[in-house]
This record gives sequence, structure tokens and C-alpha cells, in this order.
Amino acid sequence: MNEFQKYRFACTLTFGDIYGQIIVWLIVIFLSLASALALWSSDRQIYALVTVGLILVLSIPFLLFAFVTTLLNHIELVAVDGNSEAPGAGPRKLAGQKPAQATG
Repeated sequence: MNEFQKYRFACTLTFGDIYGQIIVWLIVIFLSLASALALWSSDRQIYALVTVGLILVLSIPFLLFAFVTTLLNHIELVAVDGNSEAPGAGPRKLAGQKPAQATG
């Protein structure tokens, strides 16, 4: 009888991988707020709010696309030899993978 191949799932995404995307989106937010302040006056307040809303609504799909594609590019499925792993043993470290560390 054929045995199923075992796979190990690993996500190698780090904060440095998405850091640039976060910076760009923060710049977009600050530019939209700056344009809203430039349009803000007693008779054009609605234009300022519409400008901020339009910029945020148009930028969120691009942000989500960038995050999701970056995440999918950092997911690895590695075939594991089922005979070499002892029962009850903890997960093995993949080649080149660092253990998670808390920053403080």
C-alpha cells in the first residue's frame, strides 16, 4: 500500500520583507491627509473627506495584494522522510531557518 508523502509547512516571512510596503502605505496615508488639509475650508469640507476616503479605498486593494503575494512567496512546503523522524520528537529545524526570538 502506498504511503502518503509527509510535508513540513514553513513560513519564512520576516518583518524586513514587508517593511518597505508599510513605509510606502504610510506615505500614501500622510499625503492623503495633507491633501485633505489643503482642501479644508469652511465651504469645501466634504471635498477633503471625499479625497481621503477615495485615496484610502483605492490604495487598500494594492496594499492587500502586495501583502498576500509577499506572504505566498515565503511559504515553503518541504518533503520530510517519514522514516527518519522519531515518534514524539519535536519539529525539526529546516536548513537555513532561524528559531523565533522575542525582541525587547
